[in-house]
Formats: sequence, structure tokens, C-alpha cells
Amino acid sequence: MKQDRESPLNQQTTDSGSAIALLPLAIFLCLFIGAGVYFQQQGVEFAFYQLPSVIAILPAIIVALAISKQKLNQAVETFIAGVGHSNIIAMCMIYLLAGAFAAVAKATGGVDATVALGLSFIPSQFLLPGFFIIAAFIATAMGTSMGTIAAVAPIAFGIAEQAQIEASLMAGAVLSGALFGDNLSIISDTTIAATRTQGCDMKDKFRENLIFALPAALITLFIFAFSASGDADLAAQEIDIIKVLPYLTILVLAVIGMNVFVVLTLGIVLAGITGMLTLDYGAIQFGKDIYAGFGNMQEIFILSMLVGGLAALMQQQGGLNYINHQIETFIRRFSKSKGEASTRAAELGVASMVALTNSCVANNTVSIVVTGDIAKSLADKHQVSAKRNASVLDIFSCIVQGIIPYGAQALLIGSIFSITPLAAISNAWYCFVLAAVALAIITLRPR
Repeated sequence: MKQDRESPLNQQTTDSGSAIALLPLAIFLCLFIGAGVYFQQQGVEFAFYQLPSVIAILPAIIVALAISKQKLNQAVETFIAGVGHSNIIAMCMIYLLAGAFAAVAKATGGVDATVALGLSFIPSQFLLPGFFIIAAFIATAMGTSMGTIAAVAPIAFGIAEQAQIEASLMAGAVLSGALFGDNLSIISDTTIAATRTQGCDMKDKFRENLIFALPAALITLFIFAFSASGDADLAAQEIDIIKVLPYLTILVLAVIGMNVFVVLTLGIVLAGITGMLTLDYGAIQFGKDIYAGFGNMQEIFILSMLVGGLAALMQQQGGLNYINHQIETFIRRFSKSKGEASTRAAELGVASMVALTNSCVANNTVSIVVTGDIAKSLADKHQVSAKRNASVLDIFSCIVQGIIPYGAQALLIGSIFSITPLAAISNAWYCFVLAAVALAIITLRPR
């Protein structure tokens, strides 16, 4: 997507920027992380989600307005321009449609039907790789790792107990599959954020992502296949292929390049029609589920707009240019070509930036939104393609999200399996393998 050159989000400066302009971001991170650490020490569940991110960012915005060198009215206009940037608005609209599809498909039995279909094909001696595949498919179709874990983990836990498979291993398989699908999915909020900030088509990012994800998934399947020897006689599952069709439809339409707004709208309509044909599912309930799906995206919707406004203020004040300058220094230091930064070093710089940000905010989508503009600037300067940069952003945010014990995914699956989040992430083999594969491809792939 062509960027508006006059937008505050895209203004470029030639100096090294100002570290002071990053103070608002530091305040946001300190509040969000500090509250999480405090509640964690108090033994509160989902400690890092007790202080909503949309509340933690408000003091940061106030500080950004206060330290701005612009007059107050001008600073407010800069903030509003960032909130209303076309990329931010488009991203938020896609969030709403993706949330509506996930809610309607779940309400009409699509998730249960997909799990039943998967279980019918799993040999009893390959339960771990089987659940990795089930979680991967559902997450790719739904675009949410959290929704996938909530739907699949209780079933996986019961089967793990029946087959006497170690709970942490099964949790790792489900977590790995969910993150694989979330990273690869065309309707995932991380994909939406990565492609909109980098200005590339979702289908192109999907194809580029496959270069990294497929080898990592195959290696992960091999690891899980030899990780446990549990066996269980699974009860016959009632299979309803019609309810799986909405998932398959949006996957096919998105991959062939249909506009994402059209794809998601068709998916919502098809899921609703499927429910009306197979269940006592009326138009009123259909509308309520769509609205519920919108509500599920409320936090990331509001946060994306506020981050867009904060980013505009920091960029106008030279903060993002300061980060850009620091990363440029890193790139030049590791560049093979004297005087020119290599694309490999640029990709590693972007990967490090989004990984560090995600380790702080414990939210892969937020980390992409926060770092997206800086990453695009670096990609443009160092000849990294938009699809490649979007993939790197999504991949390394996914890796970190899957290995931090205070992330929402680890906390949720830990509570379902009655294990510590640390035990769950210790067996999230896909994240570790993906990190190794991604670094190898970035470092060794011919240009």
C-alpha cells in the first residue's frame, strides 16, 4: 500500500534523533511490565493482563504531548493524524472482520467439527504430532492462537491423561501448533499488522512465510513424533464436513489473492449460512455473534489507534529516528560491504528490534505495530522486500511470544493443563526450531 508522504507517521529526518522523545514509550513499557511483575508476585492469574494496555498507554500519550516542541493544538493534531493514518484504520477494520468470523465460526460449531475431523485421521501412536497439526490448521483458519488454545487444549488435556502422555508435552504440541497457525494465517492480527505497516499483500507475505515456517513445522513434527509413546483408543467422532467449509473457503480465497475485506466478509456470511442450515441458528443470533466478535477485538483495535498516535508524536520529536540511527549503527557494524549495510544485517536488526519489543510488552501484535514504521524505513533503505520484512517481523514476534512464560498463550494453556507456564513453553518446540531456521535462512540464503 502506497504511503502518504505527508503523514506524521512517514516523516523522515536526517539527524540522529532524540532519545528524550522515547520517554513516553519507556513510560508505557514500565507501567505495563511493572504492573505485570507486581501482580505476578501477588500470585494473580494472568498478571500481565491486569492493567489493560490501553490504559497503560494513556500516561505515555500525555507525556508525549507535554514534551512536544509543537504548540499544544499542533501536537494534538499530530496525534490525531497518527490515529487516523490509513494503515491504522485499515488494520482496525480488518481486526473487526477477523473477530466476527472467528466468533461466528466458533458459535456455529466450526471449531468442534474441525477437531473431530482431525481426530478421525490421527493414528493413536501419533497423538502429539496429530494435535500439533489440528491446532495449526485451526489457528491458520481462525487467525488466533488464543482462540485455538481455548478450543483445542481441553480436548488435548483429556486425551493426554487417557494416553498417559506427559501434560507438558501435549501442552507444548498444542501451543506450537497454535503459534504456527497464528504466524502463518492470512487473517491473523499479526499478519494484518505486519502487512499493513510494510505495505505488502497478504498472499505475498504468506508465501514468503512458508519458506521459514514449513521446514520448522516438519522438524517440529519429527520431534513430537519421537517425544512420547502414549497410545489411546479414541472414541468415534461425529464428523460434519459442512461446518469446516468456511475455514477452507477463506484459506483458498485468501491464498489466491482475493481482497482481504471480501474474503473475511464471505467467510462471515458462509459461517452464518452453515449455522442456519445445520443448527437452530437464526439471523438475530448471527448478528449478536458478529457484534461479539467485534467486541473481542476491542483492546487491540483501540490500542492500535493509540499506538499510531503515539508513534506520530515520537516520530515528529525525533524518537523513532533515534532508534533508526541506533539500528543503523548495528547494521553497519555487521555489514560485509564497507560503507553499505547488507540486507542480512538489516533483517537481523529488524528481528532484534521486534523481539526485544515483544519481550517487553508480551503481545506480538503490539510489538509489530510499535516497530512497524521503523522496520519499513530500514527495509526501504537497505533493499529488503516488503514481504520479507513483514515475514521477519511476524516470525520473530511469534518466536518470543511463544517462549515468554508471562505471555497470554503460556498462561492460558498452563491453567488448562494445570502446569506452570514455564513447563508449557519448555516444550513449545516449534518456536525454538523456527528461531534456528529463520536465523539460518537470513544468514545463508543467497541474494
